[in-house]
Amino acid sequence: MVRLADVNATLGQGLGDIRRRFDVPAGFPAEVMAEADRVTSSPPSADGTGRVDRTDVDFVTLDPVGSTDLDQAFTIELAGSDLILRYAIADVGAFVQPGGAIDAEAWRRGVTLYLPDGRAGLHPPQLAEGAASLLADVDRPAVVFVVRVDSDGAVHLEGAERAVVRSRAQLAYATVEPAQLPREFEEFARRIEAGEAARGADRIDMPEQEVVRHDGSFSLRFRPLLAVERQAAAMSLATNMAVADALFAAGTGLFRMMPAVDERGERRLRLTAQAFGLDWPKDVPLARFEPTLDRGDARTAAFQFAVRRASGKATYEPFRAGVVPWHAAVAATYSHATAPLRRLADRFVVEAAVSVAAGRPVEPWVAEAFEMVPAVMDAATSRASQIDRAALDLAEAVVLAGREGELFDAVVTDEDDRGARIQLLDPAVVARVDARRVDPGDEIRVRLVLADPATGRVEFERVA
Repeated sequence: MVRLADVNATLGQGLGDIRRRFDVPAGFPAEVMAEADRVTSSPPSADGTGRVDRTDVDFVTLDPVGSTDLDQAFTIELAGSDLILRYAIADVGAFVQPGGAIDAEAWRRGVTLYLPDGRAGLHPPQLAEGAASLLADVDRPAVVFVVRVDSDGAVHLEGAERAVVRSRAQLAYATVEPAQLPREFEEFARRIEAGEAARGADRIDMPEQEVVRHDGSFSLRFRPLLAVERQAAAMSLATNMAVADALFAAGTGLFRMMPAVDERGERRLRLTAQAFGLDWPKDVPLARFEPTLDRGDARTAAFQFAVRRASGKATYEPFRAGVVPWHAAVAATYSHATAPLRRLADRFVVEAAVSVAAGRPVEPWVAEAFEMVPAVMDAATSRASQIDRAALDLAEAVVLAGREGELFDAVVTDEDDRGARIQLLDPAVVARVDARRVDPGDEIRVRLVLADPATGRVEFERVA
């Protein structure tokens, strides 16, 4: 995702064009807003509803600065040698009725769409940023997952219950202090990462691509994830694995599946690493090599993007008897359950997990959704990716505009019948060039031929 430090008229106009091209909704239909007003006027409580009161638990949230659609709140405690994560997830099902106006609109959208100048939400703002969001110092309905993590990083779902919770603080990645987090926060992340290493997972934490303004000009760069962001991601990872295991054992569920980087892809990645000057020993697999890289090094960011491109496409798949769902990036069975405010699929996984934890069969409407939602999610995530790419193309064109004729050093990251895909070393631009008889890892010299912010087109020609 591009994060703009400054938006000028050119970028603003280009982003508007992207919204029109991809039909990004500017708001919600009147019937959706009316239903949202109605269902959020009296939020669910713990009084006589089967919803337990967990407002005495010291939950906190941790998100980017300024976030308002808060899906998760958490607390971690020690239980003997194990750690217990209580992960409160926004209970979207408390507000969205199957077949209602909000539900129908969510099926049409699939996901929240993010652009540098704003987002188009999956749900109306009075729900996603109000009554369902786990904002601080207010009571909110939630589904609380209880996840046990042992000393080796293995996870187990101990329970899932509908509750009312109250977050004590809204923390932000960029400003949080260690003392504000649970004492076991870092140890929890360490255990989950140890479990990944033991499984041979090759999960890649992608850096953000940023556009930053300097005295009227722009630069494009990669921003590595902060350590606390990776540590926070361990909580969602653990919960999603634990939920997936429980659903699979019960013979139901919706799973996120992703094939591993194949042998050909790894050979290409080794050449890319060599070109970047990264020392990748021959006897070390990708899963062990990538975590050793310096997160503050721009070469690491470029290599991580190359790994993501080499990986297979992730898909959603319902439970099928005899088929073990597998997500290569985490080397485990995996579901999406922790972002229901932003992803349609998560709402149904949460509903199924609550039923399974209580020993009840999954509701028929949830089981039916598992069969229909993969096509919706695949289309929605593909659209979101196209919007991200269009925004990046625009940003790259703006950064390079006016520099036509300049020469740049680049590394070939892939080559096919459309030419070579290249990674510029400075600025952080990914493009294609007509270059034959090259291999991934080759260093070449290119000249900028065109950078047109109006179309987002950037063209290079090889000169050496």
